[in-house]
Amino acid sequence: MALDMAAIRAAYPALRDGVAYLDGAAGTQTPETVIEAIAAAYRAGIGNVGGTFPASHRSQAIVDACRLAVADLVGGRPEGVVLGANTTTLIYRFSQILAATWRPGDEIVLSRLDHDSNVRPWVQAAERAGAIVRWAEVDLETGELPAGQYDTLLNERTRLVAVTAASNVLGTRPDVAAITAKAHAVGALTYVDGVHATPHVPVDVAALGADFYATSAYKWSGPHVGAVVADPALLETLRPDKLICSPDEVPQRFETGTAPLADLAGVTAAVEHLASLDGAGADVGTGSRRERLLASMTAVEAYEQRLFRTLLGGLEEMAHVTLYGKPAHRTATAYFRVAGHTPLEVAGHLAARGVNVWSGHNYAWELAGALGLRDTGGAVRAGLVHYNDSSDVDRLLAGIAELAD
Repeated sequence: MALDMAAIRAAYPALRDGVAYLDGAAGTQTPETVIEAIAAAYRAGIGNVGGTFPASHRSQAIVDACRLAVADLVGGRPEGVVLGANTTTLIYRFSQILAATWRPGDEIVLSRLDHDSNVRPWVQAAERAGAIVRWAEVDLETGELPAGQYDTLLNERTRLVAVTAASNVLGTRPDVAAITAKAHAVGALTYVDGVHATPHVPVDVAALGADFYATSAYKWSGPHVGAVVADPALLETLRPDKLICSPDEVPQRFETGTAPLADLAGVTAAVEHLASLDGAGADVGTGSRRERLLASMTAVEAYEQRLFRTLLGGLEEMAHVTLYGKPAHRTATAYFRVAGHTPLEVAGHLAARGVNVWSGHNYAWELAGALGLRDTGGAVRAGLVHYNDSSDVDRLLAGIAELAD
């Protein structure tokens, strides 16, 4: 079913300013329903959970609904949804927990494709534990992360494999299921960074083989809240540092401090928004929310890829543009440089024309270094999400065309 772009774009107040928001890979805009859900939580009155009064009960209902919504989005279980300030904070949390069991000579496998949040916490934890870090390398011409290399990277000492479900700059979607199957064959755990993948494709954590799956709501039209989804039985085996009087149940034992309760209501509203996209914002009234999400995200992926072909084709036709990566399976994300101009200059030129893009390494620290871009300003990143349309792409291409010598 085709997306009703007029209805979808009308749902986002920020889009009324006429700007082409092609910066979605760094964070999306929020629809009115999400804004209203956050405001409604505050208007109704909320309090800390665990109390005997209605405001506390409302807060507990918000938390429970949020866990269920995230579980529906990625195919997990609500009892396995750990909520936190953002995914970087949560990865640091889990790296410390998992590394507590590592011993000198143990090994972990990381990838040069990943955002640094799924690299540096593990590197630092390995250093403290005396564990060895092994690297999966990127084919720099194609931008692919070949799964076959893991056959030589993994052994009986491997404790963890961390890998992205999609590169936040090249858009590369590696064969995560093949990689995690190899990891499980040697008894290793898998930590999959789904931050960039979740806004663009249907997600099934079981099919991916992810023991831990990380996602950020602000990348899919929600507020700044992170989540890690895992099997509750696996979480039961882990003992984090925590306050002695804080809850010891799973998943609460992994969460520190008071949650941003109103924002959690916004997370649920964002998931509901995504579930409605295939019905153009209407109450489709059929199927479970999980089924509606799968239908919507399938439609989103198809729409974004059609629009991306126009964007990519337009850039490929320009002799003054150098594109990085040509993976077979990718999100609608382009990373490129323009001859005679620094990436920051290009971003400024486009901003003056009402087109938002990012420049730099975009926290793909290892990948930008491998591409030889990290110390020279990185590159320009333009990415599509479900609320972008052909006019956004046309304005980007027109702005880049102006920079030809």
